[in-house]
Amino acid sequence: MINSYFKFIRSGINTTYQDKGRENLYHIGIPYSGAMDNRNFLIANKLVNNNLNAPVLEFAYQGPHLKYQGDTIIIAITGDVIFKIIKNGVEYTGNCYESYQIENGDEIDIISTNKTIYGYLAIGGEIDIKFQWKSCSINTNAKIGSNNGKKLENNQTIKLLKLNSNKDKKKIDYTNSKVENIRVIKGTNFNYFSDEGIKIFFEKKFIVSKLSDRMGMRLQGNKINNVVNTNIKSEGLIKGVIQVPPDGNPIIMLSDHGTIGGYPKIGVVASVDYDRLVQITPGSEIKFTEIQLTDAETLFKLYEMDTDNLLSQI
Repeated sequence: MINSYFKFIRSGINTTYQDKGRENLYHIGIPYSGAMDNRNFLIANKLVNNNLNAPVLEFAYQGPHLKYQGDTIIIAITGDVIFKIIKNGVEYTGNCYESYQIENGDEIDIISTNKTIYGYLAIGGEIDIKFQWKSCSINTNAKIGSNNGKKLENNQTIKLLKLNSNKDKKKIDYTNSKVENIRVIKGTNFNYFSDEGIKIFFEKKFIVSKLSDRMGMRLQGNKINNVVNTNIKSEGLIKGVIQVPPDGNPIIMLSDHGTIGGYPKIGVVASVDYDRLVQITPGSEIKFTEIQLTDAETLFKLYEMDTDNLLSQI
């Protein structure tokens, strides 16, 4: 194999390496991180014959423009993404959920996501990358992970240590489903909020703020009234928990969230809705619906079974 690598002509917006993330480190203040949309992450790797936990490029809104040098390799892009493949100066429109052979001198121009936030580029091979606590996932707020915990920049390269021998073309018919009603279970401080505040939480719509990122999704809408205490002793947080600060506007903790926090927790997003939740764009409306813990567990098991079924079709 000759030296094979991709070079960033344009790095895109918030382009990072991600895998499934880091387990069992909450006690030292390290969150999971990892791919925001786990299903699209898994499908991308399966399309290029990678290990399902192999590093991928996650990008937000605008993706990278890359030029390739090396032996023939396969790539795949998942999400709702507009992109082109450029061969010998000729542009070809690419399709998500389909693998492509990329040859020496070819370019991949990931123009934008379409009415979603995150997309994924999987490369069929082993990337030369550093791991921290058994994961490559980059958390830019904490400066943790590969690339010194920083997002990727123009003119950087992605070096390949090994290319997958199976370069057969693969595809799957898959459509990203939209979600507006987010299913939640009651949080540990649910009784801190007035009857009117709880009614607002479950009956009114909220707007996703432009201030949202991988750390948290800030919402705007009718204020949720706290009748006990707007601050509590800092407690452990998990992905998907919904805090309500003193201004009454909920914040949903996402993949790079802090591991402790002192705002009361009104609810937790059911894991079954997390992949679709993170793809909701700023300015969109969402509404919360209460479900019981047992129902949330059953729904997530069904979602995992459906994901496994999709992967088996590739």
